[in-house]
Amino acid sequence: MIGTIVNTCTIATGAVVGSILKKGIKPQYQDSLFNAMGFAATALGINAVVSHMPDSQYPVLFIVSLAIGSLLGSVIDLDAKFQKLVSKYASAGLGQGLSSACLLYCIGTLSILGPVMSALYGDHTYLFTNATLDLVTSTVFASTYGIGMILAAPILFAWQGSIYLLAYYGAGSFFSDSLMCELSIVGGILIASSGLSILKIKDCKTLNMLPALLVPILFFVVKGIVGF
Repeated sequence: MIGTIVNTCTIATGAVVGSILKKGIKPQYQDSLFNAMGFAATALGINAVVSHMPDSQYPVLFIVSLAIGSLLGSVIDLDAKFQKLVSKYASAGLGQGLSSACLLYCIGTLSILGPVMSALYGDHTYLFTNATLDLVTSTVFASTYGIGMILAAPILFAWQGSIYLLAYYGAGSFFSDSLMCELSIVGGILIASSGLSILKIKDCKTLNMLPALLVPILFFVVKGIVGF
């Protein structure tokens, strides 16, 4: 799991460096950083959707996933519970930053396929590449939201560690190109919606949409069992 450990450490390092830089940033310039993060998240999300949509074998699946996932998340009200939990220890703005950062760190080809390649072939290239990108992203996020962004590090470790263990103990073949494509489309929409929230264009309550990521996984599980 060396790749995942390195990736986790880069996020923590970026959070520390970014929080130090934040102290030297005047309040009037912090809005510029918020806007930059919002536009970056929106652009990355749209790019993920546009890049993978042509390869989707189930073009309606992402719509069904978003509908079912958003409904389930709204019933549970994941967003409110997460914001309430974070607000106990820090500002409400940190909750928005953490949710956006975790989506960027965890929902992507490098972060999902990387642990699989690491577990099956000992190839850490994807994770080392992802670590480099996350170092920069974490630094910028922490310079905007503060040292609390370091909490994203253990979340990433749990996410990638779980995928690594699943792949290592025999589920590697489950992470097919088709599943990765569908997850990337749904994940891209969630990342883009997070960007819109940061820009204050619309409060999309992205965390309430998070269960949408489970729908493609369950679809492929049922597909594998039934064989359709």
